[in-house]
Amino acid sequence: MSSAPAREGTTRSRRVADVPLLVEQASGQVPALRARAVARLISLIEDASPALREAMALLAPRAGHAHVVGVTGAPGVGKSTSTNALVAAYRRQGRTVGVLAVDPSSPFSGGALLGDRVRMQEHATDDGVFIRSMASRGHLGGLSWAAPQALRVLSAAGCDVVLIETVGVGQAEVEVAALADTTLVLLAPGMGDGIQAAKAGILEVADVFVVNKADRDGADTVVRDLRYMLSLGDRRTDDGWRVPIVKTVAARGEGVEDVLAEIERHGTWLEGSGQLLARRRRRAADEVEALALAVLRNRIGDVSGSDTLAELAGRVALGQLDPYAAADELVSSITS
Repeated sequence: MSSAPAREGTTRSRRVADVPLLVEQASGQVPALRARAVARLISLIEDASPALREAMALLAPRAGHAHVVGVTGAPGVGKSTSTNALVAAYRRQGRTVGVLAVDPSSPFSGGALLGDRVRMQEHATDDGVFIRSMASRGHLGGLSWAAPQALRVLSAAGCDVVLIETVGVGQAEVEVAALADTTLVLLAPGMGDGIQAAKAGILEVADVFVVNKADRDGADTVVRDLRYMLSLGDRRTDDGWRVPIVKTVAARGEGVEDVLAEIERHGTWLEGSGQLLARRRRRAADEVEALALAVLRNRIGDVSGSDTLAELAGRVALGQLDPYAAADELVSSITS
C-alpha cells in the first residue's frame, strides 16, 4: 500500500476531495480503496489543504490505537534496513503496519528525495503495510511538520504499529521522542568514538538501544560503551524503565525478534505505569501548540507588508520603542 509523496511547488489538478468519503474508505475493509484514501488524506496534510480541518475532525475519534515506534540514529547505521526488517517481523505476527519514512527534501521540488523506500519494495504490494515517504522540508529534528497528523491518518486506517523512520539526525535533534511511544536509537560500529556517545543528546531519548551491523568488528565495544554510559547515571526513563541494548544484523534479520520483544515489553510497561497516556498528552499538547503558532505566523505574514509592522520597526530602529514592547503591540494587533 505504498504511495508517492506530495511535493510542494507542484501544480495539482486534483479535484476537490470528498473528505467524509475518504475517511470512511480509509477506515474501511476494501484494501485498494483504503490505500488510495490514506494516500489522499496524507496529501491533504502535506498540501495544508482547506479540507484538512474537516478531515482531522472526522479522523480524531477513530485514531489513537496504533503503537508508534520511532527509529532514529546517525546516517549510515542502517535505519531503512532495520525498518524493513521490523515490518517483515510484524507482518509475520499478522499485524498491520504503517511506515512514515521522512527523507531529506529535494532542493528543486521540495519533495522527498527517495520517494517510496527502495529497500521496502518487498512490502509494496502487501495490503497490511502502508509506506509513505515524506519530505522534511527543512524541518529540524529529523521529522516532517506533517508527521503528527499523518500518524492520525494511519492509526485511523487500522494500523497496529506505525514506524517513523527519521532523517539521519545529529546529537541534539531528538524530536522523534516527542512523537513516538517507543524510541529506538540505532548505533553501529565504526561510526565514531564510542565515548562520544555519552555526550550525544540523541542517546538521552532512547527507550531501546539497537547496535546494528553487530557482525562487524567493534560491535562489542559499542555495547560496552553504552553500558558504561548507562551505569554512570543509572539511566532510567520516566518511572523505572531500564533501557535495554540489543544487537542486530538487520540485513540478515538477526536479532530483530529480540528488538520486537523489547518494544512489546516497553509498551506493556508504558500502559502499566501510566506513561503511555502521559506521553500521548504531551504529544497532543505539542501538536496543538505547533498549529496555534502556525496560525500566528500566517497572521504575522499578513501584516508584514502593512503599515503596522513597518511603523513598529521604524520606532525600534530609532530607539523610540524596545523590541519586546513592539512585539507585544504586534501580537495585540493580530489577535484582537
